[in-house]
Amino acid sequence: MSWHPQYRSSKFRHVYGKAASKDKCYDCVPITLNVQDNHFCAVNPNFIAVVTECVGGGAFLVIPIKQTGKLDPHYPRICGHKGNVLDIKWNPFNDFVIASCSEDTTVKIWDIPNQLLNRNITTPKKELLGHTRRVGLIEWHPTADNILFTSGYDYKIMIWNLDIKKSVLSKPVKVLDFHKDVVLSMSFNTDGSLLATACKDRKIRVIDPRTETVLQESSYRSHRANKVLFLGNMQKLFSTGTSLWNNRQIALWDQNDLSAPLLEEDLDGSAGLLFPIYDPDTHMLYVVGKGDGNIRYYEIHPEKPYLNYLMEYRSPLPQKGIGVMPKRGLDVAACEIFRFYKLIPTKNLIEPVSMIVPRWSESYQEDIYPFTAAAQPALTAHEWLFGVNKGPLLVSLRPGSEDVNSLSQSLEPEILMETSDVSQQQDWGERVPLEDKQNPREIEDGRKWLQVEETLPQNEPVCLSNGLDVFECPPPKTENELLQMFYRQQEEIRRLREVVNQKKIQIKQLQLELRNVYMDTGN
Repeated sequence: MSWHPQYRSSKFRHVYGKAASKDKCYDCVPITLNVQDNHFCAVNPNFIAVVTECVGGGAFLVIPIKQTGKLDPHYPRICGHKGNVLDIKWNPFNDFVIASCSEDTTVKIWDIPNQLLNRNITTPKKELLGHTRRVGLIEWHPTADNILFTSGYDYKIMIWNLDIKKSVLSKPVKVLDFHKDVVLSMSFNTDGSLLATACKDRKIRVIDPRTETVLQESSYRSHRANKVLFLGNMQKLFSTGTSLWNNRQIALWDQNDLSAPLLEEDLDGSAGLLFPIYDPDTHMLYVVGKGDGNIRYYEIHPEKPYLNYLMEYRSPLPQKGIGVMPKRGLDVAACEIFRFYKLIPTKNLIEPVSMIVPRWSESYQEDIYPFTAAAQPALTAHEWLFGVNKGPLLVSLRPGSEDVNSLSQSLEPEILMETSDVSQQQDWGERVPLEDKQNPREIEDGRKWLQVEETLPQNEPVCLSNGLDVFECPPPKTENELLQMFYRQQEEIRRLREVVNQKKIQIKQLQLELRNVYMDTGN
C-alpha cells in the first residue's frame, strides 16, 4: 500500500528569503547588549529605530530608512531615559511619533523631526509615569488613535489615552491588575477589542481590556509560553515557548477554549527565544529564532492540519532582535511580501531580509497583495474607550491607487498656481473681449487645451536637509557620491529644460488657437 502525502496548492509555496547586499545594510550600529527578550528594533517606511548600547542611561537611534551604509559614530541619539531602553514602537498612524519604555519605570513619547538629526534629543513630547518598577513592553492599539498599552515588572498592564493635553501623565485610564507574575508578551486581535497575554506564571490569558475581565485562561502545563499572538480573524492563538524537556516548541490554540492546544510541535533543542510574527493578509506565519540565523515560515489554514510548513531561511549570522516593515513600505514591483531587519550585534550590522514570491511578470500581482491595513485610525481614543469596535481601514498597495502613506507632520510642497487672463496678456492689434466674442463651445474647447494634469504624491513626507531629500537620497559622504549627485542634478536640470520647452510649444499652440477663434468670430 503506497502512502501519498497531502499537498496543498498555495501561492506562497516557493517563497524565499533574500538578504540585502552589503551596501543596502546598516553598518557600524552599536546594538544593545541587553538580555531582555524584545525585538529592540522598530521600522516604518521612513525610519528605522534601534536600541543602542550607551553609558549613563538608555538611548536609541532613529535612522532614515534610505541612509544605508556605515553609520557615523557621532550620529545623534534619542537619550532621555535614565535607565536602559527595553522596548520601542512606532505609532502605526504617524511615522514621526515613537514610544519607548525603560528600566527607569517611565514611558516616553517622542516627536521625531522630519529632517536629519543634528543633535541629541532629550526632551520627550509626553512622559507616562504610572509603573513602580521597570517597564518591559509597550503596544499601540491597532485601530484606535493614541491608545497605548504598557506592561511593567509590577505585574500591571496600563492603558493610556495620549489625547489628554498634558506633557506628563501619571494616571492611566485603566489598569489591568490580575497577572501573578511578569507579562512576557501582549497581542491584539484585529479590531483591538481583545488582548492576549503570555505570563511568566506559564498561563495564556485572553482579556477584555475595557471591562477588565479575563475571558479565557490556560491551565495546560506541558507548554510554557513565552510569546503569544492573535492569528487575525481565525479565532485562534499561536504561542512559542518550551516543552517540559526544554525543547523549543510552538502551539496553536482556540481562543475560546485554552484548556488544551489544537496543535503542539517541538522544533529543536536550542535555547534562544522564538519570536512569532503573523501576516494577516497572506495568512503566513514567521517564526524567528533569537540567537540563530533561521526564519521558519508557515501558512495558516482554518481547518486541520492548521499549520502548513513552507520553508526556512537560513543564515550563519545570528540575530539578537528583529524589525518588521509595514506592508505599505514593501517593494511590490519585486513581489516582496514581507521584510525583516535582522539585528546582528556580532558585526554591529542591521541586515534587511526580503521574503519574495517568484513571479515572471513585472506587473502588479494582485493575488499576493490583498487589501491591507491603512495608516489611518478607524476610531478615536474616546470612541474605543466607550465601547466602539471597528476593524482597520483597508487600502490597496497597487501603485497609483489610494494613498497608503501614514498621516505625518511632513513638509508639504506648496504648489503655486499662477493664473492670468490670456485676453489681457495677448494683444493682436485690436483688443476684443473674449467673453463677448466666444460662444460656450469655443470656451470649452479652449479649456481642454488649458488642462494640464499634474500628478503629485499626496501626504508624501518631504524631509529636507541643506536642500536634499534625506529619505530618497542621504547626504553624500565621499567624493564619488558627490560627483554622482552632481551628475544627477545636471540630468534633472536637462529634463526640466525639456519640460519648459514643451510648455513654450503648448503656449504657442494656444495662442494660435485663440487667434483662429478670434478671426472666425470677426468673420
